[in-house]
Amino acid sequence: MRCPIRHRFFTFLAIGPLWLFIIVKVPKEIENDQNVEETRGLMPQDSYSRRKDPRPSDDWEDLTFKYMKKSQQRRKTWLAVGISFVPGEGQKNLLHTLASLFRASSKGEQKHLTVLVHLADSDFTRLRKTVEQIAGLFSPQILAGKLVLIHTPSDAYPTAGEFRDEADGGNFYSKQNVDHAFLMSVAAKLSDYFLLLDHHVFCAPGFITHIRRKVEAMGSHPWVLLEFSNLGLLGKLFRSRDLPLLAHFLLLFSRNKPLDRLIPHFRTLLAQKSPLLCRPFLFYHRLSYYTVHHSHKARAAWSKDPFIPDNPPGAVFTDMQVFDVHFPWEAYTLDESFFWTYNASAGSHLTVILNHPANLSRVQVLTGTVMEGKFALEKGRVELGYEPQGVPQYCSSYSALGGLLQGQLDQELGVEGGMGHEVSCVKLVVAADQAGGLLVRHIYLWEQS
Repeated sequence: MRCPIRHRFFTFLAIGPLWLFIIVKVPKEIENDQNVEETRGLMPQDSYSRRKDPRPSDDWEDLTFKYMKKSQQRRKTWLAVGISFVPGEGQKNLLHTLASLFRASSKGEQKHLTVLVHLADSDFTRLRKTVEQIAGLFSPQILAGKLVLIHTPSDAYPTAGEFRDEADGGNFYSKQNVDHAFLMSVAAKLSDYFLLLDHHVFCAPGFITHIRRKVEAMGSHPWVLLEFSNLGLLGKLFRSRDLPLLAHFLLLFSRNKPLDRLIPHFRTLLAQKSPLLCRPFLFYHRLSYYTVHHSHKARAAWSKDPFIPDNPPGAVFTDMQVFDVHFPWEAYTLDESFFWTYNASAGSHLTVILNHPANLSRVQVLTGTVMEGKFALEKGRVELGYEPQGVPQYCSSYSALGGLLQGQLDQELGVEGGMGHEVSCVKLVVAADQAGGLLVRHIYLWEQS
């Protein structure tokens, strides 16, 4: 068969409830016996421990049919937010993202919101633990139908041979495309509009209202894709009526290109030639301590060393061009990653917005390569911002900390009550047009002890 994925896709649409596990309920309490942990509602009590290759029982299929029938009969919401996630890969990031989604939307806005999470993993042990964690924190949202978790059985995927690709990373992005095709197939029936997010995201408060106003402002102007972020797959808004076609497209070309390249191609095929970037941007990659320090002991040890920066949790964004290799948030990590862009223009910026105001004792900004200083910011300055407000948040006032010298700034701040008190933003500003590459290696922040 020349097109096995296409054949599978239409088969899946015909027997949809059979190839989805819809997570309806998980227990609030976990059995003390760690050798046999069960997720009631996800699997029968004794099938998981008895079967080497656990499959859904007849009872679970009946439950799935009942839930699918109920979900299809319920009223559509205005917006569905879709996240595809592989359990075990930054699990805490997913929990923080879900928290940000619900905290950033009011009770009135949540009436128009459904959050759909595709748990894309065949490992039932990890899947069960992920469901338990999510249900423990978001049981009200699950019971209210505002948070829906789905899982696709492994036999619904193309075979390993169909995933093979000669290009580097082919296996990864083939699975990623198929994961998102399943996600979008389900989301098409849940809402009028669909917003694609990643699993480690900071959401601006009131993002639903802002998106709705933008859609209304578009009026009769034709569009396929509205983008509320300039970072990868974040903040991509589709009409739900286009999702079945997009899911089919992703399956047909799953081995050819990664998802972030297929989506713009799909947009072009539907006659939207240019991207529609909607400012202000509403979604950013979120950064927290656990992305830098890998254990509680490590955090304690690092915090005692005055030479190692703290980098309080925050979101990083820019209005400079973002490529698919190095992202803005990489300039704010404590490892050796960095942000890379090209042809920066005067007035453009890279800004860190802290989750909570911090009292800073020192700020260090490093640009350019380590050895030769290539691609350093030739003319630029650093500003500290205060009094965050707005949607998304921005600092209402800034004070100049200083200019960069040979692409670097290292400034100690005054005592309590001075310039470093209650800082909410740290902004690197480009002071003059710069042709060629720009590398922002690190933005380091130290908090007052």
